[in-house]
Amino acid sequence: MLIYQNMSWIIAVFIPVIILLIFQKNISFEKKSWRFRSLLIGAAIAFHLLGIGAILASGQERQSAHDLYFNNSNSVLSMERLGLVTSMRIDLQRQLTGWSPSLEVTDVFVSMPVATQEEPILDRKIVRHREEETISDIQPLMEEEIQYHAIDTNFESLIDGEDREEIIEMHQYFDSVPPTAHNDFTGIFEGFNLILITAEALAPYAIHEEVTPTLHKLANEGYQFTNFYTPLWEVSTSDGEYVAMTGLIPKSGTWSFQQSSNIDLPFVMGNQLNDIEYKTMAYHNHTYDYYYRDISHPNLGYHYKGIGNGLVIEEAWPRSDLEMFEVTIPEYMEDEPFHAYYMTVSGHLQYNFGGNQMAMKNRKYVEDLPISTQGKAYLATQIELDLALEHLLEKLEGAGVAEKTVIAISADHYPYGLDNDVISEFIGHPVDETFELHQAPFILYHKGIDSITIDKPSSSLDILPTLLNLFGLEYDSRLLMGRDIFSNEDPLVIFQDKSFITDKGKYNAITQEFIPNDSDIDVDSDYIDWISAIIDSKFYYSRQILDNDYYRIITEKE
Repeated sequence: MLIYQNMSWIIAVFIPVIILLIFQKNISFEKKSWRFRSLLIGAAIAFHLLGIGAILASGQERQSAHDLYFNNSNSVLSMERLGLVTSMRIDLQRQLTGWSPSLEVTDVFVSMPVATQEEPILDRKIVRHREEETISDIQPLMEEEIQYHAIDTNFESLIDGEDREEIIEMHQYFDSVPPTAHNDFTGIFEGFNLILITAEALAPYAIHEEVTPTLHKLANEGYQFTNFYTPLWEVSTSDGEYVAMTGLIPKSGTWSFQQSSNIDLPFVMGNQLNDIEYKTMAYHNHTYDYYYRDISHPNLGYHYKGIGNGLVIEEAWPRSDLEMFEVTIPEYMEDEPFHAYYMTVSGHLQYNFGGNQMAMKNRKYVEDLPISTQGKAYLATQIELDLALEHLLEKLEGAGVAEKTVIAISADHYPYGLDNDVISEFIGHPVDETFELHQAPFILYHKGIDSITIDKPSSSLDILPTLLNLFGLEYDSRLLMGRDIFSNEDPLVIFQDKSFITDKGKYNAITQEFIPNDSDIDVDSDYIDWISAIIDSKFYYSRQILDNDYYRIITEKE
């Protein structure tokens, strides 16, 4: 059916070959080979110019074929609008020449179109208690009491003392970004221990009251983020970790976490807590140097162990999260304050009962569920994480630190090892592949926490600034691409293809369609262009921070 629907385009692809065959009959390769070669060269030039002409005639709006070809970088949209071969050629060309997207420094953060302005988000009910009869709003502080998450940086002085144009541009940009204000949640976890977990392929449908009771307990008794997303980036797990731990968008065409091992990262939780005498440990129950974690994670401020450099657990594929927790918890539990980071692996694909040893181990718990075999296998792998968390809670309780230890859990990406029809089976309807597919859990819990529900759209990019605010740590909100979820900032969820979600609705960058949250919201092209400009800036300056070691420049000048 798809071939039939696109037959005209398929025929068009073969036009050069058809023309070549027609001319070939009148040309002798042996006697007149120069004519044949000239024909090939001329045809190549002609069709290239024809393609450029089509791009020029298609319009120059943001994310158009023209914009992607000449000015911007978006691998997903580029393949959609320029084709795979052209996208690969442009990517190679840009890698070899060191090209980066062109972006003017503009006041995109303060130039919101007047027609789309609404009341400040602090006046909205972004947080509500679970009890229906008690609704709490985050109220704005009095103007004279407002404090901001910003380091005292004299950008004008930095600009005056800088010769490099790209660094001057960065100073100008970050000076234009308004910092986020302190709020009612600032510092409520100050002095607490922190266990931070990036859970392999954790999805909302892995949280099941009977199958994964500990996950269910943490998700329902802690802070509940009902509109949270973990977008998929190019380097899947590594980029998923990078986003959550650095608050930056990954750089396309490279392994950002590996590259980050060479730059200063003063705002990440490991370095922040290490600086105030926390014991900071990191663990991964797979090969220790996979994705070069052996150089990236020590740079985050952790003493890091994986399989091959100190973590010893039973060999399997995937290895056991439970065993990793059993072996490692004694290494820090008695050394308060502590911060432990885990990248789990038990939930890894493939989801079957043939080659996945975690699925086979826990098969008995899912055997009678009325779902497909692949779905059962997926849940069986997540049971291993649930058992690990059960063990963790027991040890925290036994050590008497359960009420002073925050557990924060997010996913690296959605379980793309599951067929979409199996995901649809879990959620009860055909999954929306642009947005819903990436909806994910974000769990914040400690024993005795007041359970609240947060409806504000948010994503893994917001995890670091949110934790920094909750733990009362000093950081500069202007220099991170995510936002403290509890701040007065308007929500913004960014996807790899530059689709986005705001408080007004969802924008699909592929179809260029905006889906408002309700019929009363009227969004025009100016609003979409404004949000897209912010997103372009975040992509661009995330890359510039990584490429120029920008945090070091700021801190060395202080």
